[in-house]
Amino acid sequence: MTPLSHIRNFSIVAHIDHGKSTLADRLIQSTNTVADRDMKAQMLDAMDIERERGITIKANTVRIDYVADNGEAYVLNLIDTPGHVDFAYEVSRSMRAVEGSLLVVDSTQGVEAQTLANVYQAIDADHEIVPILNKIDLPAADCDRVAEQIEDVIGIDASGAIRVSAKTGIGIHETLEAIVHHLPAPKGTEDADLKAMLVDSWYDSYLGVIVLVRIIDGRLKKGDRVKFVSNGTVHHVDRIGVFRPQMQVIDSLGPGEIGFLTASIKQVRDTRVGDTVTHDKKTVTPLPGFKPAQPVVFCGLFPVDSSEFEDLRDAIDKLALNDASFSFEMETSAALGFGFRCGFLGLLHLEVIRDRIEREYDIELITTAPSVVYHVYMRDGSMQELHNPADMPDLSVVDHLEEPRIKATILVPDDYLGDVLKLCQDRRGVQLDLTYAGSRAMVVYDLPLNEVVFDFYDRLKSVTKGYASFDYQLTGYQTDNLVKMSVLVNDEPVDALSMMVHRDRAE
Repeated sequence: MTPLSHIRNFSIVAHIDHGKSTLADRLIQSTNTVADRDMKAQMLDAMDIERERGITIKANTVRIDYVADNGEAYVLNLIDTPGHVDFAYEVSRSMRAVEGSLLVVDSTQGVEAQTLANVYQAIDADHEIVPILNKIDLPAADCDRVAEQIEDVIGIDASGAIRVSAKTGIGIHETLEAIVHHLPAPKGTEDADLKAMLVDSWYDSYLGVIVLVRIIDGRLKKGDRVKFVSNGTVHHVDRIGVFRPQMQVIDSLGPGEIGFLTASIKQVRDTRVGDTVTHDKKTVTPLPGFKPAQPVVFCGLFPVDSSEFEDLRDAIDKLALNDASFSFEMETSAALGFGFRCGFLGLLHLEVIRDRIEREYDIELITTAPSVVYHVYMRDGSMQELHNPADMPDLSVVDHLEEPRIKATILVPDDYLGDVLKLCQDRRGVQLDLTYAGSRAMVVYDLPLNEVVFDFYDRLKSVTKGYASFDYQLTGYQTDNLVKMSVLVNDEPVDALSMMVHRDRAE
């Protein structure tokens, strides 16, 4: 049993390709958590797609034992979180499971859009933040400029930022000392009723669903009967353990500790990220912020060879076992035959699922253009969800329509600002803010999600020659900005959204 004062729980937040997974590798290697002969790049990224693309898709955790310079032994729990906006909810839950963050910024590129998005989540979770300037071994590194940028854009003190080269190992010891001395210890009471946060879950063909939990209060032991508060299901705990980063079975988990449990659970859908876990027969106040995963981007998946439809059904069933945020229903197309209409958290999530089906199950797919869900409010007070423009009801019975909107943050060099503003205006965007950080502009826009899911990324890269970084968060459904222009469809004036739906239906 490790005393609470000697436990440190933290995550690493960074923009894509700023060295988050490499830094995690060096922390693991320098503390001898993994033997050198077993060490490999991107140690915490298990999927082939993660390794090939250099991104993190699933949150992973590792328990590190570290003896500090003061001679005290500490337990460090690192949660390696995805950086992409599609997985923002999982990131927010992981942030609530830890007390501090390492803010990694590339010393050659500076603060980027996802740096901002993720660090704001850490600030919302009341984290202590340690800034780290990575890639100082590169000739283009400018630590003073980037430290000043962190202070100007994010607003945290970067005067003591640790200068690190995760590739060569420079500054790793200083980073470990900063984790021990600057990040706070967790709080919790062992004598209280068990309260644990469900941080993540995934399916294992031998053990069933593996549930990653952070113990807030109480103690979890093998043989306990536990209850998931959101759905009331009760399970018998088969085993408890931690990741080092391989699974290691232990007897119990106490306050402040992060580990896993298995309980012969059959489906990931029964274990929702952010849920509260407690002992059966006990009643505790659920942890705040829990919400079910909500797909926002939809598209059709059809097999190129219609005889492979049953194989596609089996593949999707197996993937859905391991991904509760992925939804699907059968769909028939006159041109493409039988297939499935699937819901995803975003475009990256769509690409990952499609690539996994093609690669792991050897099925060639036709993917229809991604779209979003509109809310159609009828004159009788009811509301319908519109997935396909062809299902648009008669406008005479429609009161109004709502579409999903996003708050987009774009960081771009000043030279390309005019092109970016024009692109956002053309996509029915409403400018919310424009500020400067050195020679770069940070522009914030309210944009329709439908205008972003199709080719917005490609157009943004094209007009800025790849120098812009982009991040967004879903703000909800709105009608405020839809009625920008009035046109006639069947001699009736309708708003711009209806015009767009009619145009899609005509195509």
